[in-house]
Amino acid sequence: MDPNHAEQREREDKPPSGPPPASDAAPFSGPGLQALLPEEIALRCDIDVSDARRIVSLIHRRGELPPKAPATIRRAALDAVRALGSVGSIETVERLESAVDPFVKYAFRLAGGAVIETVRIPLERPGRYSVCVSSQVGCALACAFCATGMMGLVRNLEAWEIVEQVRIVRRDLAAEGRAPRVHGVLFQGMGEPLANVDRVIQAIRVLSEPSAQAIDMRNITVCTAGLPAGIRRLLHEVPAVRIGLSLGSVLPGRRASLMPIERAHPLEEVLEAVGEHARATGRSPMWAFTLLEGRNDTPDDARALSDLARSFGEKHGKFPRISLIPYNAAPGLPFARSARMEAFRDALHARGIGSILRYSGGGDVGAACGQLSRAEGSRRRLSP
Repeated sequence: MDPNHAEQREREDKPPSGPPPASDAAPFSGPGLQALLPEEIALRCDIDVSDARRIVSLIHRRGELPPKAPATIRRAALDAVRALGSVGSIETVERLESAVDPFVKYAFRLAGGAVIETVRIPLERPGRYSVCVSSQVGCALACAFCATGMMGLVRNLEAWEIVEQVRIVRRDLAAEGRAPRVHGVLFQGMGEPLANVDRVIQAIRVLSEPSAQAIDMRNITVCTAGLPAGIRRLLHEVPAVRIGLSLGSVLPGRRASLMPIERAHPLEEVLEAVGEHARATGRSPMWAFTLLEGRNDTPDDARALSDLARSFGEKHGKFPRISLIPYNAAPGLPFARSARMEAFRDALHARGIGSILRYSGGGDVGAACGQLSRAEGSRRRLSP
């Protein structure tokens, strides 16, 4: 674990000492109107909430405030919002379509020059898409099998920068003549979402707001390497979201070698928080297990995973949905994709534990799970 960021992570992961602040407690200035809810805009601008909803809808459709008030919005209301702040923008510097499947990877340049990556994921039902968003530039957790972890942490994304990733993907779908509605959002891009939990929660609220992106909160998944206080924040503030937990291994020594977060937050501690979420919401968590040749794909690993899944289900009343993920090559990482994917799945099944082999698309454009990592000016197209 990177000691330079340990103190910051502890602050981000610390549970609040009281209820969340009221929506008018935090001042707002500068860009980022697309990260405000209608009620927040109405309160700050002293305008009717119906006008605020119409303005939010315009912002999320157009990506800007209109120069003149349309007939459905009072001019004074629009002027008040314009005085409050501006609509932030991020620049699309690259858009790569996979040659082997319908995945699309975006590279966005932020103010200051940092670049993040986002993936448009086709769902099984035609016309439906999910967006895998980044929540940080880089990541401090340094998971050994993740390209983002090699970058270190540069900075957290603002809530509006998270929302804007989804808005741009939705805009492009509409321009292609496809259904513009994004069906789901996956916080599994660059960064540890729960190390940026305040902004991630605000982004989730806006993404699910009917006048903004109108995404059902039940179709939003937040994937974490394991920050218990952040998991509890999600339960208390946005309980409808699904929890995803990256495991690496369930054997403590192996997990610590792959995921240094194990030393600060042992898996047992993390699973208590995940179990609280499962009991309170009645929703099964997703456990993500990236299989690495010779590192975590042995019969012992399968046995330990099945035993843990069974004990979790018996204790909390909800069995985890286990997703076995193929390792995707990334420059500088010394791992290989396991040749035992099917055997590992079958070993779990033989012990009464179901799992799925996740299809990890976009590997030829560096869009697959674990590959997102962006240095300014880089352009990567990998062999599938």
